[in-house]
Amino acid sequence: MTATPGAERGRCADLADAANDPGEGTAPPAERWLLIEHPGPWGRLALTGSGIDPAALRSLTAWAARNQGRIALIRRVARRSSSSNRASRWFRIDSRPGHEEIRAGEFTDAAGLAAVPFADGELLSQPLALVCVHGRHDTCCAVRGRSLAATLTAEYPEETWECSHIGGCRFAPSLVLLPHGFTYGGLRPGHAVDVVRRYTHGTLDPRDLRGRSSLKPNVQAAQHHARAATGARGIDDLRPLGEVHDGDSGWRVGFAEPECVVHLRERYVPVNRSLTCASPPASRIRVFDLLEFRASSAFGGVLVQDHRESRRTP
Repeated sequence: MTATPGAERGRCADLADAANDPGEGTAPPAERWLLIEHPGPWGRLALTGSGIDPAALRSLTAWAARNQGRIALIRRVARRSSSSNRASRWFRIDSRPGHEEIRAGEFTDAAGLAAVPFADGELLSQPLALVCVHGRHDTCCAVRGRSLAATLTAEYPEETWECSHIGGCRFAPSLVLLPHGFTYGGLRPGHAVDVVRRYTHGTLDPRDLRGRSSLKPNVQAAQHHARAATGARGIDDLRPLGEVHDGDSGWRVGFAEPECVVHLRERYVPVNRSLTCASPPASRIRVFDLLEFRASSAFGGVLVQDHRESRRTP
């Protein structure tokens, strides 16, 4: 039997590693997050396949639709409990720039779960670290995610949670830092500990950073290149000012603190491989090429250029 030309077999994250897929601009879209403690088992589609009460599920999904939110099931690492009498945790997070906060509470039954989107909850000061381990959805997330979650739990037992599918399985293991929604991919356990440590002190390690969930993919990618050019590492650095569509595939994205403009080209690269282990091969992936970086005193209209660094991608 002759193999189909270009067809590849193997786990999605291994194939992405081999192809050196760029991760910038791939953070899952979410301005807000709703995390629901659920010990499992989780179905392949976590929300509809994990035995959640239908009325409660309608309340949660309606909240997500209204708020550009994302719902994930969470559980503690190696702390499984099937007791129906134990209260379960919930976290409601605002990840929008300038609005970052985490509220938390507990529920004990379906009625309590249905009320979570409207509950006041307790305002938390400590961040959260989510690691996708959803093996029923993707094998790579389980194989790579569980060791990462265990390592982080040893250092940050209260902050770390295993979570259901968040998107971008080919970049497993995936780590989300909340409330900001910074999403990392392909982290080694030792590196991840340092990433979380920096985040708790208000800075970012830009390596393996896929983007911030509350920003659009092109803005995520532009912020990535702006961090590389400016060396900005603060979690609130490079505040987005706006974006301008430049031609069929170009974007100019402006930032403040420090002020700069990033010119990108959006394009699609042909592939013939699975982007998740359980899916058929995809035909293409989206990438963003850096065309130009400008340190500028204004965004829009005439750009006043203070410093210029250009890079052309073939």
